[in-house]
Amino acid sequence: MRIGVDIGGTFTDLCAVDSTGIVAVGKVLTTHDEPARAVEEGLAALFADAGIAAGDVEQVVHGTTLVTNALIERTGSRTALLATAGFRDVLEMRREHRYELYDLRIELPEPLVPRHLRFDVPERILADGSVHIGLDEAYVARLGRELAARGIDAVAICFLHAFTNPAHERRAAEVLAEVAPSLRVALSSDVVPEIREFERASTTVANVYVQDLTERYLRDLERRLARLGVTGAPHIMLSNGGLATVDTAARHPIRILESGPAGGARAAVSLGPPDLLAFDMGGTTAKLCLIAGGAPLVTHQFEVDRKYRLLPGSGLPVRVPVTDMIEIGVGGGSIARIDALGLLTAGPDSAGSEPGPACYGRGGTEPTVTDADLVLGYLDPAYFLGGGMRLDAAAAGDAIRTRIANRLGVSVEEAAWGIHTSVNEDMANAARVHAVERGQDPAKLPMYTFGGAGPVHGVGVARALGAPSVVAPPAAGVLSAAGFLTAPLAFDFVRSARTAVDDLAWEQVDALFAEMEAEGAALLAKSGASEVTHRRIAEMRYAGQGYEIRVPVHGGSWPETLVGEFTRTYRALYRRTGPDVGVEVLNWRVVSSGPAPDVTLRLAASASPGDARKGTRKAYFPSAGGFVDTAVFDRYQLRPGVRIDGPAIVEERESTVVVPPGAHCVVREDAALEVTV
Repeated sequence: MRIGVDIGGTFTDLCAVDSTGIVAVGKVLTTHDEPARAVEEGLAALFADAGIAAGDVEQVVHGTTLVTNALIERTGSRTALLATAGFRDVLEMRREHRYELYDLRIELPEPLVPRHLRFDVPERILADGSVHIGLDEAYVARLGRELAARGIDAVAICFLHAFTNPAHERRAAEVLAEVAPSLRVALSSDVVPEIREFERASTTVANVYVQDLTERYLRDLERRLARLGVTGAPHIMLSNGGLATVDTAARHPIRILESGPAGGARAAVSLGPPDLLAFDMGGTTAKLCLIAGGAPLVTHQFEVDRKYRLLPGSGLPVRVPVTDMIEIGVGGGSIARIDALGLLTAGPDSAGSEPGPACYGRGGTEPTVTDADLVLGYLDPAYFLGGGMRLDAAAAGDAIRTRIANRLGVSVEEAAWGIHTSVNEDMANAARVHAVERGQDPAKLPMYTFGGAGPVHGVGVARALGAPSVVAPPAAGVLSAAGFLTAPLAFDFVRSARTAVDDLAWEQVDALFAEMEAEGAALLAKSGASEVTHRRIAEMRYAGQGYEIRVPVHGGSWPETLVGEFTRTYRALYRRTGPDVGVEVLNWRVVSSGPAPDVTLRLAASASPGDARKGTRKAYFPSAGGFVDTAVFDRYQLRPGVRIDGPAIVEERESTVVVPPGAHCVVREDAALEVTV
């Protein structure tokens, strides 16, 4: 028995899997003041409802939004930055790039470290790794004593060219440990040993800023699991789709920044064809991820807390391996409003779980996407969370009438339909841009949808994209938690060594790869991996370009082989090759992985099959004239091969599939529902 647990902005999802498939699922409201409490309460309820003995649980895999929330809400440690003399302001100067050229009031996130806590340290290492100015150890010692006396909790050290020669960073850390052992210290040469000063400093600061908070949370989680009787130590989902131990995650908390969405991508990989679009819509955000060649795309450029219409460049950059997806602030709890131009919009702010949408009856008064879906008849107020939480349809209608319908001069149903369709269009536009930027046509890809709100909106998004079909897997409402259980132990390593391909010395490249692979083998063996495989990657570009692409390295690639792989990858992305100039390598990477677990994400068949049709209720479909009688089905009673013509609604405890007029749904052999749109 293995259990996945995903803490989201609104709900905490749980999924239990054994050798036969998915045996139990659960969903409880997230407790933001004490996130591990929701995990403990959810697991206790899951054990009681499903008759699971805690001692039978061999593994718990966990993902969380804790790090993201701490960075956005600025609830981390008081942190200082030690930089090479002359470079302490790199956090504020950024790249001097205006993400919106003509907006004179652009917003940027405030640096995590204020200027009075950023210090110029006398030292200088040159680009080739040679020492130009030695480290002033006396200055570092005086500074360490002063910081400890002022109540500073954490220190990030980011010296120039430390990715080439980390000696000064390591010695500065030793000095701080001698004079101020209470300080928590992070080195850029450990956290992100690669080129680009601003991103390296930003990532190192972010890592140490959330480290204490993350470690305390993870230890609390361990204690609560032990109190329930779960004996095995939990594993933590990383943003790249791999797993790590609690100790590894506590040392590198920035690596779990996007752990929840990565679980959904992993689940889509295990359930779908090699190429698809994964669409995950929860209570707070929607995530769209391309799966190509049977694996989610991975990027090393990510931003937290984007301030302006989610535009790149408006957020806090972190340089860590992250499952490549686009995330927009549209979920079931997203608040709808009329903007300054008189237009109907939803998000990015969310009612969350406290107070939640108006229909939750927990004090919320703002109209949300969930309120709209309830008014439209897509959700059953008596069967939300399988009947565990009753929704107030009257409160939802009142909120939409007061804040939206009266101002627009339309009916409540028309306003609700406007909310529903506007978020569908927002998500479709985001998916289209995300796919095209990666050389894919979303109209040719099946869409796998999950999350509590994903199956409600899936067909609408697919129709806006022109996608051929929508697949709602079993237990779609908690699929990210289920996806955690398909992930292997894995970790990424990187070394920067900018070199023209024609000048490569392969014995040096092999030495770099061997060093990283040895680190990976040792780390994963310590984490319990029985065998370890390594994947080699080069980050390459045409000479003179500002950014690079990831190219697989097969064995001992000679220059012509490596250039051939680069050309093939470049053409796949951009449909053309670049200028007739040389090619260079900026970074070398290794992804070390343990064996993937043998997991079947199949929902167990009902022990007492009955009539799948639950009845009929009114649901709103403008193409059919408004509210029409709509058949409602119990997903747990449906058998493979059954066809359902729209309009229809298929309900399970954690999510609802809406099949509009003109579409039809077929139950596949794996219990997934495939809707042809």
